[in-house]
Amino acid sequence: MTQQDVAVLDFGSSKITVLIGQKGLNDTFTISGKGETEYAGFADGEFYRPDQLGQAVLHAINIAETAAKTKVTKLYVGVPGDFTICTCKNVEIGFANNKHKINVGDVEELHNQGNTFYRDPNVTLINIQPIYYVLDDEKRCIDPVGMTSGKLGGQISYLLAENKFVNMVGSIMNSLGVEKVEYVSSILAETLFLFDDNKRDQLVVLVDVGFITTTVAVGRGDGILSLHSFSLGGGNISGDLATYFQISFAEAEALKRKVALTISVGQDDVYEVGGKYYNASLVNEIVRARISTIARTVLKCMELNEYIIPDNIPYSLTGGGISYMRGAKDILSELCRRRVEIVAPRIPQMEVPGWSSSLGLLDLVLKMQVEQKQKKRSFLDWLLNK
Repeated sequence: MTQQDVAVLDFGSSKITVLIGQKGLNDTFTISGKGETEYAGFADGEFYRPDQLGQAVLHAINIAETAAKTKVTKLYVGVPGDFTICTCKNVEIGFANNKHKINVGDVEELHNQGNTFYRDPNVTLINIQPIYYVLDDEKRCIDPVGMTSGKLGGQISYLLAENKFVNMVGSIMNSLGVEKVEYVSSILAETLFLFDDNKRDQLVVLVDVGFITTTVAVGRGDGILSLHSFSLGGGNISGDLATYFQISFAEAEALKRKVALTISVGQDDVYEVGGKYYNASLVNEIVRARISTIARTVLKCMELNEYIIPDNIPYSLTGGGISYMRGAKDILSELCRRRVEIVAPRIPQMEVPGWSSSLGLLDLVLKMQVEQKQKKRSFLDWLLNK
């Protein structure tokens, strides 16, 4: 790997993706290696066929390494919403001097005020992100460094990975010879990647519907306010079609991709797949029923959210589960009583919702590296000028 390249691994609910790349021109990426492999996935916080997980990870890494002509020694692993816990805390520190100029060290101290998670053997802290900071005048801001105040407070989001995930993945990486592994939140990466600062400051609701899992996140500022996942996705639609019509899962997948929920179909209309014909009205009814179940579960997740979401804030749909289906977002909008918009990466040739998580991880890790270098310089300047 070159000095600028980073490698990220994204656990989707039906495939594992490894990207090796660096920042390109005009806020794009230069991807030198991409590896994808299908696997059994996960649901309800557990991997299906965990004994086969290591082989699937190895296969994805090998494909990416071969394409990039490099060896991955450090890997950033995205932690799916199914294995992530979000906790927000209001924290505050005071200064003896009311004219104190806030520095990077003060921000770190504030973050550590709320970090009590090292006592919990079941979780590992992976991301600390500000929702907002507060100064003397109670004015909120996103970056307090350089400002003068007698105190520093704020609402801080702590994202935690379940150790059953960390331990399992860490063991696999050790067996594969990956020297260093760091974990980051996939849903945080998506949120920061898909929405600009202005949108996030107003609140965003991200609904990532995958193949067999869905994650619902409320974001604000640079952090996540609430996070919930449930085991339903696009694969359930294929399963419903396969069961009803007594066809293979592959045939059901092909049939699902023919569905158009945006048009009115009559009793004689059909979908043709592989020389077989299926009543379009019946197919649409089956698909609509499952999307309706997903919509109702999204609403249940939002009911668990303690934050008020203004009526003008849409639900943003992404992921490869149903976002490509014509009319799916309209059913979600109707049942959730909220405008639904499809969001996807704004990257040429990758402008599809299925790439949101993988590209979001790559983007976040590259920005983290830049921020870490800036923090080191700022902290060194602070020490030299004490």
